[in-house]
Parts: sequence; structure tokens; C-alpha cells
Amino acid sequence: MPGALLQGLGKWWRRYKYRFVPWIALNLGRNPRTLRYVPVELKDKIISDEYVLETLLRLFRALFINDFYKQSDVLTVLPEPVQSQYHDLLSVRHPRGSPPEYRHHGSHIVKPEEILYETLGFSVACTTSSLVSAGRGVFVSRGSAPKGTVVSMYPGTVYQKYEPIFFQSIGNPFIFRCLDGILIDGNNRGISRVVYRSCTGRDRLGPLQTSDCTWLTADAQNPLAVGQYVNNCSNERAANVCYQELDVPTAFPVELKQYLPNVAYGCGQPSPLRCVVLVALRDIGQGEELLSNYYTVVG
Repeated sequence: MPGALLQGLGKWWRRYKYRFVPWIALNLGRNPRTLRYVPVELKDKIISDEYVLETLLRLFRALFINDFYKQSDVLTVLPEPVQSQYHDLLSVRHPRGSPPEYRHHGSHIVKPEEILYETLGFSVACTTSSLVSAGRGVFVSRGSAPKGTVVSMYPGTVYQKYEPIFFQSIGNPFIFRCLDGILIDGNNRGISRVVYRSCTGRDRLGPLQTSDCTWLTADAQNPLAVGQYVNNCSNERAANVCYQELDVPTAFPVELKQYLPNVAYGCGQPSPLRCVVLVALRDIGQGEELLSNYYTVVG
């Protein structure tokens, strides 16, 4: 019994130590290849925000078309030009059948990861990591991701610097700190799970969901929402992806917000929603695990 307990604590510590500030301070310089240095003027940008948004909109529109038969309530509250736009897109993609006929019959159902592959040329999956004692990891499961491609998103509740997160952070290895101190809680269990669901329900506008809850389940509708499981690189294995922050513009299509895997903790905040994407630093082939730098040094 004591041996099993110690083994469990050791496994937990190996995951959690990267979020423990004293350990970071003592070990920051020991593994130089695990650090990412970014000039102040570039912040954390590898690709432009416009390109990130273009990529997300392409995927989200494809997911929306794929789920078209489920979107009848959403379509009724959209302006007529927007409804016509989606009907036109659907007719181009599936000229021989209506959405209900195409989607409701067995073999024609398309999974989100297939939509990702059709749209961006690759798909990602979360499974056992190739790193020792690392738990789960994220792999390119099909196709290849070219350099500069958005390969995943970091889901979770977004906290401003002044908002309470103490209880959610206890023993939580999925707290992501942005460059300006904003925090994202990517844990899908316990208090974190309850808080995310509560905030999502609070922000719902009738049939319009303004964020995605499905990443909390085994059937995520946004196949990119696995960024919290991307593991840290090592001196032996360099990072092939990096984090990049994005503030979602107010003009983001309301019908596509249902695929954003982030929600603000605070209510009625004037600031835009913060999202974090992971961008490929090089071409990543099928079967490769995504590895990031947990530490970014700006300056």
C-alpha cells in the first residue's frame, strides 16, 4: 500500500512540477533546449493573428456544415444572407442530397477528425505518450502538418489576473499562464469541470452556444481541442510546436462560437476572449507526437 501511494505521488509530481514556481526557478537553466526565447517586439507570434483566424474559421465552417441537420434552431436566429451563405456552401459540398438525408444514414456520418483532415490535411489524436511517465500525449494521427499550421487549441476557462482560481488550481497540472498573466484552466475534472459548464450555460443566448463544452467529454466536436495534453520537450527531443495567444475579435461569427473551447470566468467583461493555439515549428509527419516548450522567456 505505501509503495503504491508513493508511486502515485511520484507520477503526480512528474506532471505537476512544471507548474510549481520554486521548482521552475531552480531548474530553469538546467535544460536550455526546453526554453523558448522570444523577442519583446514579436511577443509569442509565429504566424499572424489573421492567419490563425482564417484557419479556425475554415475548420469551424466545415464542422458547422457537417452538423447542418443539428443547426436548424441556430439558423432561425441568423440573418437571411448568412442562412443563404450556408445553404450555398452545403450545395457546393453535397450537391446531391439535403443535410438530413446525408447525415442521418449510417455510413455517411462524418466524424470531426475526418473534417479536420479534409479541411487542413491532417488530424490529431490524444493517446498514450511516447515519453516515459508522461501519461497522455497528442499525435498527428493522419496526414502531415506543415510548418506554421495551427495544430491544436488549449481549451478551458479563462481567468483574468484578479479573478479567483485558488481552489481550482490545487493539484491541477493544466493551468496555462499567458504572457500578460491571464490564466486558462484546461482541466476537465472536478471543480474545473463544474466551473466551465456553469460559465458556458450562463453565456448561452437561446439556441446559440458561445463556447464548446464537448471537449469535457469523449466526443469533442472540435478535434483541435486537445492542446492541454501536449507534453513538454526535453534536451533529447526538441519542441515541434509552440503556444501562440489570440484574442477573439468581437466580429467572430456568432454561429461558429459553439466550436470555441474557451469561456470567460467573469461575466460581462469588456475584454475579448483569450484563446491559445499551438503552431507547428516545422513539418510534422504522421505518427509524430506534438512537443512544446512549457517555458517562454520574453526579452
